[in-house]
Amino acid sequence: MFTGIITDIGTVKALDRKGDLAAWIVTRFPPDGIAIGASIACDGVCLTVTDRGIDEDGGWFAVDISAETVSKTNLCDWVVGKRINLERALKLGDELGGHIVSGHVDGVAELLATRDEGDSTRMTFRAPEALAKFIAPKGSIALNGTSLTVNEVDGAEFGVNIIPHTREVTTWGDVAVGDRINLEIDTLARYVARLNDRG
Repeated sequence: MFTGIITDIGTVKALDRKGDLAAWIVTRFPPDGIAIGASIACDGVCLTVTDRGIDEDGGWFAVDISAETVSKTNLCDWVVGKRINLERALKLGDELGGHIVSGHVDGVAELLATRDEGDSTRMTFRAPEALAKFIAPKGSIALNGTSLTVNEVDGAEFGVNIIPHTREVTTWGDVAVGDRINLEIDTLARYVARLNDRG
């Protein structure tokens, strides 16, 4: 489990697309503190560490990504040099600063527009139609692994506000209109909708 509070920006060091996708990611996380088999959320996708080490680029870890995960997320868009949001899994006693995030991406949203509002940036997205009912104003949502609050909803379109701090400590300063964004709906919203459907 994760909180959606990004703790490092990693960089894709190398990719191997034979069969499933393998990726090597440079990080500031100390490699000797990353266990083989540990879970790290990479742009919101929970991935398992298969190797780690240090070289001329610094500390790194490796992950294997199934074809199923690639097909359901924006990881198919990864290229060498791409910066990605990283969060290590929660440990017992850690502060829950965002909201509960599983790292299981529900779908891919599209960034439709951005505009400055004071020092912050308002971003508008389009969610897949099947997920729109789970997104509510003032509710939580995870986008590329970042816990964010929904400002407004209009059908399948919704907006969030990116404050300067969030832009600085995540990859939100890198995005452009048309980008595909990993979306995970709030677990609570999923269960409430399920209960209403059973009504």
